[in-house]
Amino acid sequence: MTFRLNRTVCTLLAAVTLAAGVAGCATPVVLGGAAIGGMMVLDRRTAGTQIEDESIELRSVNRIHGAHGDKVHINVTSYNRQVLLTGEVPSAEAREAIEKIVMGVENVRSVVNDLAVMPNTSIGQRSNDTFITGKVRASLVDAKDISASSFKVVTERNVVYLMGLVTQREAARATAIARGVTGVSKVVRVFEYLTEEDLARMNAAPRKSAPVTQDNAETSTPVR
Repeated sequence: MTFRLNRTVCTLLAAVTLAAGVAGCATPVVLGGAAIGGMMVLDRRTAGTQIEDESIELRSVNRIHGAHGDKVHINVTSYNRQVLLTGEVPSAEAREAIEKIVMGVENVRSVVNDLAVMPNTSIGQRSNDTFITGKVRASLVDAKDISASSFKVVTERNVVYLMGLVTQREAARATAIARGVTGVSKVVRVFEYLTEEDLARMNAAPRKSAPVTQDNAETSTPVR
């Protein structure tokens, strides 16, 4: 009886998770994803920076939707106050206008604008992107030589974007993992880089680490 009940609960949870993913993908403007519970402790950003990133995503989404409504499909992902914009817009003018909107949001320090001028993708494509993101995240968790919680994964039209505060070694490893996932057409890296010494210090005293800013971390340009 216990087995049957657990299996039913697991099935329901899986269905809810899939439905939530599909519903999220169908939203014209969506957030990049928030840290949940204990994951905040494992994140290399300070708790304050994580909250700032969530606030940046929410404010950006609200302002974009207020200006453009359902005419655009945009993913807003903020990591360490660097915002990645992915999705589709109807014109180059809209692409530029949305970047300006996000740059005007409080605490945003830079924007990587990878919006495509094209029709909005279908729900089927967005569902597939969600599935790919899940597979990449699972593959990062399976890898024992990197910390999966140090990476944010976004997928748009089969292109995987990796964000995070990582070393060059970790960046190369995560990129190789993502490229090996079935269905991934390309990997774009939007990282901020730490030295191995920086990482050792953070691991030694994770709760006392100072917020990483533009002054003490190297910001990368997207690498495809």
